Amino acid sequence: MELIEQLIARAKASKQRIVLPEGTEERTLKAANQILTDGVADLILLGNPDEIRRLAKEWGLGNIEKATIIDPENHPKQEEYAQLLCELRKKKGMTIEEARKLVLDPLYLGCLIIKSGDADGQLAGARNTTGNVLRPALQIIKTSPGITCVSGAMLLLTHAPECGDNGVLVMGDVAVTPVPDAGQLAQIAVCTARTAKAVAGLTPRVAMLSFSTKGSAKHEVVDKVVEALAMAKEMDPDLLIDGELQADAALVPAVGAGKAPGSPIAGRANVLVVPSLEVGNISYKLVQRLGHATAVGPILQGIARPVNDLSRGCSIDDVYKMIAITANQAIAAKELEAGK
Repeated sequence: MELIEQLIARAKASKQRIVLPEGTEERTLKAANQILTDGVADLILLGNPDEIRRLAKEWGLGNIEKATIIDPENHPKQEEYAQLLCELRKKKGMTIEEARKLVLDPLYLGCLIIKSGDADGQLAGARNTTGNVLRPALQIIKTSPGITCVSGAMLLLTHAPECGDNGVLVMGDVAVTPVPDAGQLAQIAVCTARTAKAVAGLTPRVAMLSFSTKGSAKHEVVDKVVEALAMAKEMDPDLLIDGELQADAALVPAVGAGKAPGSPIAGRANVLVVPSLEVGNISYKLVQRLGHATAVGPILQGIARPVNDLSRGCSIDDVYKMIAITANQAIAAKELEAGK
């Protein structure tokens, strides 16, 4: 787990403020206690303070008091955040009365805390659906400049050191957009490359995957991948990217040399962009279950500040890792804004 240790070290070196809206959820609270013990991030817990403290005492979580605890129903910035939400959504007809009700929702409150500059990222989903986590993020924080499509990347730590970077690969989209068009697929490619750099510390080498390699098959879904490749190159001219490539041509040097001679990516890709959510979701689960790879994520991407979604079946360790990943994304987002 060397990569996870690197992620944690980077987070410790540049502490970010991460909001946990599900502040009374057991796995979240136990992971938060360990994060605070290890000094990985500064945490903002949303929930009834008395309940959070009672649960922390019951479960022996002695460091929860190091977190900032905010009661969604009673805090000094309640009206300020309501006014901000009303302003952001006034073109959609939101009234101040509606905004005052919504700021009581921890998922909305967390995003407003980020939007106002009082936090750097958010992690939720142990109790809430993906839709509930994403909705306020898209309404309040919105997408990154030039991006309209939110997607999810999966970090794969495999037992195949000859593939990717010593067995480390990043795959997208595995979580959000079922059938992306060419423009969306191009955005997914660029965002997944950014995630690979921000989270895994990789120099991205992106393969646009298909059942065809360089025209070996003709079909409209292949045409979509070829079009997306051209659009991704326009979006980020410096990105190392190629396609369309079959998976073996993307990962195996000998196969890549035979099927796509002269390609800068073939046989050495570390970022895999799949043509649809169906392909991505099935693929990573097969790699995870049959290849016994560690799959970390999904890591949501395309939002202006990181808002990540947990599986409702997550473990304490999953929450811990995703807090560290969210912190790394926040660091990268700031660096991108600063032009570093």
